[in-house]
This record gives sequence, C-alpha cells and structure tokens, in this order.
Amino acid sequence: MSHQFADLTSPQAAALRETTTVLLLPVGAVEPHGPHAPLDTDPIISAGMCARAADLFADDPAITVKILPALSYGVTEFGSAFAGAVGISAETLHALVVEICSSLAAQGFLRVVIVNNHFEPGHVSALRTAVKTLADRGIQTSYLDLLRRAAVARLTEEFQSGSCHAGRYETSLVLADHPHLVDTEAMASLPPVRVDMPAAMGAGAHGFHEMGMTDAYCGAPAEASAAEGHDTFARLTDLLVEAIRAACHDHVR
Repeated sequence: MSHQFADLTSPQAAALRETTTVLLLPVGAVEPHGPHAPLDTDPIISAGMCARAADLFADDPAITVKILPALSYGVTEFGSAFAGAVGISAETLHALVVEICSSLAAQGFLRVVIVNNHFEPGHVSALRTAVKTLADRGIQTSYLDLLRRAAVARLTEEFQSGSCHAGRYETSLVLADHPHLVDTEAMASLPPVRVDMPAAMGAGAHGFHEMGMTDAYCGAPAEASAAEGHDTFARLTDLLVEAIRAACHDHVR
C-alpha cells in the first residue's frame, strides 16, 4: 500500500482517524545547490527521510505513518542572486504550515511531524513560529529540528562544521536517491570551499556571495558518495522515527 496520504480515497482517510496515525509533512526549498546538484536537493532529502521512516512502520501494528504532499517552496533569500531560486516569504510559509496543520487537526488528524531540510534562518524561524502558533491554538504539531545540538551531534562531520550547502553532506544524500540528478563530472572538479555558514550569518552576511560562496556551494562536494548518503539517510531516519514515536507518546499523555 502507498505511503502517500494523497493516494488514499476519502473513506480510507477517514478510517485512519480510528488508528494511531502520524502524518509527515516534508518541507524544503527550490534553490541553487552549486553547479552540480539539483535545485530540488532539500525536498529530495526530506522526501527520502519520510519514505524510509514510513517503510519502517509499514508492518507496525500500533502506528500508521503516511506522507503528506510536500511543501517544497521556502524562504530562499540567501540564494536569490542565482538562477533557480524560487522563494516565498516567511509570512507565507508560516501561514501555509499553520493552515495545513489546522485543516488536518479539524478533521481529527492530530499527529503531524514537520520534516525540514532547508536551514536558512528566516525559513527555520517561520517553521518554529508556526509550531508555536499552532500550540497556542491547542494543536500540538511536532517539528524535527535538525539544528538542535543533540541532532547535529548525530550527523556527519561536514554538517557539524556548518560548511555544508551542496557539499559532501547534501550531495551524498542526492547521490543515494537520485544519482542521475547530480552532474558528477562537475562535482569531481569542484574544490573545497570552507564557509562556516552559521558564523557568517551571525556576522550579518545576507547571501551566498557575501559568504564567499561564489558558485552557491560550500563544503567538499567532490568527496560525496552514494555510500555516505545511504549512511546519512539512516541517521536522519533514526531521528525521524524517534520523533514519530514521541508524537504518539505526547498525544497519549
């Protein structure tokens, strides 16, 4: 059976309300990821995590996991100087998440986990604020925040360094699921670009060019591999499985 919520019929969706169901909302952004990786990199990673987590729960007698249609547009101000950056405002992103989750809650779907892999500050802030807005309305939505220290410590060295936009970390993940979308010849020719993105943002940089990312990447994409991508997906999926179980526990209390 499909893991996709939108593949269900209306009666099938109604039946889910009688079970312990967790809905996953994949979030990303369409933006430049160097001269080698697809604009869709962030949504690909979110979708890959969700698919793997749903597979793990496929035979679980207690918890059903379904994946909502992805929200693939986000706040992309940092990459706006490059072709292919398709951005929406933080206010729009906030409103979309609040309205989607509110609509689901009104139907009895109370367990939603937001799965995001686009980490621009305005984008992350909008998601965190949306969760708070929902909580203020009595809707307890979960957000798997991969920027929290405990999560970061479980991911790769490049991710922990903060120099990881379209570098080894993200490129490996795309190679694991959609290798045909990576220009491997271009990837192999790219020199490492070391940019501590969180530090640069904290210092006031407002775009990739200001950070020294003249080709819209940082990190070491030439070192990427599908094997590392599969390993990283396993780590990310472990984090998501924990968030799914926590969402069930929180709604039981």
